[in-house]
Amino acid sequence: MSTTGAIAEEGARGAPVGPWWWARRRSMVLDVVLALASALECVLEGIAFAHDVGIPAVLGGLIGVPAGASLVLRRRWPVAVVLVSIATTPAEMGFLLGIVGLYTLAASEVPRRIIVVLSGASLAGTLVVAIARFHRDMAEDGYRPGLWPMIAFSVVMALGLTAPPVLTGLYVGARRRLVESLRERADGLERELSLLADRAEERAVWARNEERTRIAREMHDVVAHRVSLMVVHAAALQAVALKDPEKASRNAGLVGDMGRQALTELREMLGVLRSTPEAAVAQPSASAQSERLAEVAAAASARVRVSAGGAAAGAAGDGGPCLDGLGDLVGQSREAGMAVELSVMGEERGYAPEVEQTAYRVVQEALTNVHKHAPGAKALVRLAHREAEVALQVENGPSDGGADAGPGLPSGGNGLVGMRERVGALGGVFVSGPTDAGGFRVSAVIPDRR
Repeated sequence: MSTTGAIAEEGARGAPVGPWWWARRRSMVLDVVLALASALECVLEGIAFAHDVGIPAVLGGLIGVPAGASLVLRRRWPVAVVLVSIATTPAEMGFLLGIVGLYTLAASEVPRRIIVVLSGASLAGTLVVAIARFHRDMAEDGYRPGLWPMIAFSVVMALGLTAPPVLTGLYVGARRRLVESLRERADGLERELSLLADRAEERAVWARNEERTRIAREMHDVVAHRVSLMVVHAAALQAVALKDPEKASRNAGLVGDMGRQALTELREMLGVLRSTPEAAVAQPSASAQSERLAEVAAAASARVRVSAGGAAAGAAGDGGPCLDGLGDLVGQSREAGMAVELSVMGEERGYAPEVEQTAYRVVQEALTNVHKHAPGAKALVRLAHREAEVALQVENGPSDGGADAGPGLPSGGNGLVGMRERVGALGGVFVSGPTDAGGFRVSAVIPDRR
C-alpha cells in the first residue's frame, strides 16, 4: 500500500531518515503518541460497548487495544487504518482513529477513487450509527422526535466527523504536491542556470582565444609585410650606397616610409587593446571581461583593417583594403626589386567587404612569403572574377640564389595557416604547395557573400 506524501517529501528534502517507514524520528514519536491515545480511547469505549451488549468488559478492552494501536501504521498503510476505523464504527469506538485515519488517507498518494470510496463508507457507517444511537437515546428519555429531524441531526453529525478531516487532508496533500513541484522546478532551473553559466564561460574562453588568434593574424599580415619590404630595401640600400647615391637615397626614403607606416599600424592596434580603463577600475566578472575583450578585439581588427592598406593599399570607401589596391601592392614589391606581374581576368565588379579584404590579405601574405623564401624569384599574381566567386593565385619561380638576392628573412610559420583560416572562415577553398619548376603556388577561391 502507498505511503503518505509526507514521507516522500521528507525524503526529497534529504532529512535524517527515521526507523522503519518514518522519515524523521519526531514523526515516529507523534504517531506513537496518537496510537497510545487512540488505544486508550478504544479500550474505554470497548468496555462501554461490552456492557451494552452483555459481554465481558475485559474482552471489549482487549478488542480496543489493537484497534486503537493500529493508528501507528497510518503513514505506512493508511487504507488499512481507515478500514479498521470503519470496522469499529458499529461498536462506537475509534473516533480519533477515524478522524486521523481519514486525514492521513486524503493527504497520501493513494488514488483518488479509493479515497472517495473509503470516505463514503466511513460517512455511511457513521450516519447509520448516529441514527441508531440518536433513536435509542431519545427512546430512553421518552422523547419521540420526527423522522426528518432525526435524520438531519445524524447527517450533520456524520458530516462533522468525516468531511473536515477529508477536506483538510486533501488540501494538505495538494499543497504538499505543489510545494514539491515548485521545489523540483526550482532545482531544475538551478541546474539549467548552472549549465548556462558553464556554457557562457566556455563561450567566453572560446571568444578570447578566437580574438587572440585574429589579432595575431592581423598583426602578422599587416606588420610582417611592411617589415619584410623594409629589410629588402635596406639590403638594396647597402648594395648601392657607394655605387648609386641617388638610388640609395630613394631606397632610404622608402624604408623610412614603410617603417613609419608599420609603427603607426602597430600603435593603433596596441592603443585599442589598452583603452580599457573602466574594466581595470570596476573589476568586472569573468563573463563581462570576456565580452569586453571581444569588443576590444573586434575594434582592433576593424582599425587594423582601416590602416592596413595605408596610402599604397587604395582603401575602399568602407575603410578596409580591397581588390582595387592590388595594383599598388604589386607596385610596392616591384620597388623592392621583385619581378612581379598582375593578371586580371573576367569583368571587374565589387564583392562583399570581407571577401575583398580576405583576397587582398592572401595576395599580400603570398608576396611577403616570396620576399622571405624566394628572394630574386619572379612572381605572377592572377585574379579571376567569376559569376559567384573570386579566384586568386600567386605563383613564383625558384630563387636565383645570386648575391643580390637579398638576406634571408625569418619566418614564424604562420603565414599559410593564417591564409587558410581567413579563406576557410568565408567558406572558400585554399590550396598551397610547391610547383614542378621548383617554385611555390598559393591558390584560393572565395565565394561572394552578397
